[in-house]
Amino acid sequence: MTLKRYNPTSPGRRHAELPDFSELSKVAPEKSLLRPITKTGGRNNQGRITSRFRGGGHKRRYRVIDFTRGKQGIPARVATREYDPNRSAWITLLHYVDGEKRYIVAPVELEIGAMVESGENAEVRVGNAMPLARIPLGAVIHNLEFSPGSGGKIARSAGTSAKLIGKEGTQAHIRLPSGEVRIFSTACRATIGEVSNPDHKNIKHGKAGRVRHLGRKPHVRGVAMNPVDHPHGGGEGRARVGRPQVSPTGVLAKGGRTRKKRKKSTALIVRRAGKGRR
Repeated sequence: MTLKRYNPTSPGRRHAELPDFSELSKVAPEKSLLRPITKTGGRNNQGRITSRFRGGGHKRRYRVIDFTRGKQGIPARVATREYDPNRSAWITLLHYVDGEKRYIVAPVELEIGAMVESGENAEVRVGNAMPLARIPLGAVIHNLEFSPGSGGKIARSAGTSAKLIGKEGTQAHIRLPSGEVRIFSTACRATIGEVSNPDHKNIKHGKAGRVRHLGRKPHVRGVAMNPVDHPHGGGEGRARVGRPQVSPTGVLAKGGRTRKKRKKSTALIVRRAGKGRR
């Protein structure tokens, strides 16, 4: 995919760089795989805002994605590549030979008309899903499971991928998109290839209105608020924060550790993400 630049016919167009969608199929989404979405506006079941600056946006319908790739040994043909408003990556519609249709997260090099398969005996090629025990060292993977059968949780957003860098018995060492190296069971399944739409990170919306269509409201700085509204608020003129930067509830906002100290899965981390972290 390439990004499209526009002639500066307006201030909003001058700096906009947006997807051209040329590689997507010009079809309506599969109706049987659509579900309604109820908007929350960032509020919990008590009506209180728990995620700030959320609300509005264009109406969406959820596309049911097959993250488990549970139809093993049954080939499927890649029918379409489509836009999904609920994620940054493109999605692909599979037509299985038994007549069922399912959406998956689209890999970069998976062409329309190609055949894909999931299972122990699947061939090692882009779009096929299989256990880590069957994937060769150095392979680029995505849609990786945390535990066998739980469905893919890791490397699902646009342009991301993980890498299989080692195996030892029933354990596999995976380098995650963050740079962290972590141990997984070789029974965990993953899909071969890198996630589609790698240019997503380079998108420039050009104007505030496009961001509002995505359901994001203007983000107000804490230093622009009153003391009653935010720990950074108040003072005469442009006052500095004068303390470690925090959220409205006092949680460290700049580099503070958020992982629980005694989380069991910490034992599975071989090397932490970030410079010099263990």
